[in-house]
Amino acid sequence: MVNKLKMSKAELYAILMALTATVLIVSNLASTKLFDFFGTGLVWDGGAILFPVSYILGDIITEIYGFKKAKKVIWTAFAMNLIAVLALFIVQLLPPGPGWGNQAAYEAVIGFMPRIVVGSLIAFVSGQILNSYVFVKIKEFTKGKRFWERALGSSLVGDLVDTVIFTTIAFIGTISTEQFIGLLVIAYVTKIVGETVLLPVTYGILALCNKLIGNRE
Repeated sequence: MVNKLKMSKAELYAILMALTATVLIVSNLASTKLFDFFGTGLVWDGGAILFPVSYILGDIITEIYGFKKAKKVIWTAFAMNLIAVLALFIVQLLPPGPGWGNQAAYEAVIGFMPRIVVGSLIAFVSGQILNSYVFVKIKEFTKGKRFWERALGSSLVGDLVDTVIFTTIAFIGTISTEQFIGLLVIAYVTKIVGETVLLPVTYGILALCNKLIGNRE
């Protein structure tokens, strides 16, 4: 089956880029909802459920294509998200049609987007570029061995920077100090735990990608 799906490195690169952009856009939309973290009274934003996937994709892209190519994906995802945000904002400004009574509801969700988007974009670029940079440095230090070390090591740094920047810009002043600290800690820990639990999946996806492009490394 895999042999029938053979593709060039350029084709795979385009697919991984599209997936990264999609994950970022959906995560930003999902982040507009805060929910109770398993009845603890601490809040968690919906985007944290999917966003760790962007780091898994980032690791795979950096592993196969290197730091320069990874940066292009990051900036492309940034641009695609910006287009989505501008489109949603313009739609928000359009006068509601006769009989459509959901303008307030739309504004309640999309109107909260500016801080989330600004925080997300700054955090995404900062965290992802740092993640890829640390990933490459660990790979050089370990001479290409032990993929799990660079995958998790880079995420520890990238996720921390991403979480602090995003949570601060998006939510500080809108929730209590206790909720803010709780959100910060929970978001970071769950991202790391999620990426650790999904490490076998990351290995599997990386192996599949290498087979698709005929990479024997």
